Amino acid sequence: MLVSTVSHREPEPLDLGAFERLARFALTMEGVPEGTELSIALVEEDEMTRLNVQYRGVEGPTDVLSFGCDEPCPTPGDEPITLGDVVIAPGVAERQAESLGHSVEHELDVLLVHGVLHLLGYDHEADEDAAVMEGRQSAILDAYAAE
Repeated sequence: MLVSTVSHREPEPLDLGAFERLARFALTMEGVPEGTELSIALVEEDEMTRLNVQYRGVEGPTDVLSFGCDEPCPTPGDEPITLGDVVIAPGVAERQAESLGHSVEHELDVLLVHGVLHLLGYDHEADEDAAVMEGRQSAILDAYAAE
């Protein structure tokens, strides 16, 4: 079984179980081995701003950040493989959802899958890479919706 932990520091009520289910689904679709651990943190905008400045050198909040482990690898015994952390700012997601004309829940799902894909090596710096990542993101979300 894939292990996914969610920490919630945002005041809005969110279905954390749904986040965990989607994360597990995305990891399974990407062929990540069982016993992999992924941390998901939902944070307020001021914390996201601090992280964005500290790690990307970009002022202001962003919607999602991914922090991969240096070398995700099997650990001795029953310890899970640690993939990394996905950090999401629901306040930013709410504004984006409104401007894009879809639900906050959908935007949060998009951001979660996007963050997971970054941890798995996907990137969107080049147009070709962005197309691959967006295609994979859509495929995962479509398959999850069909479940």
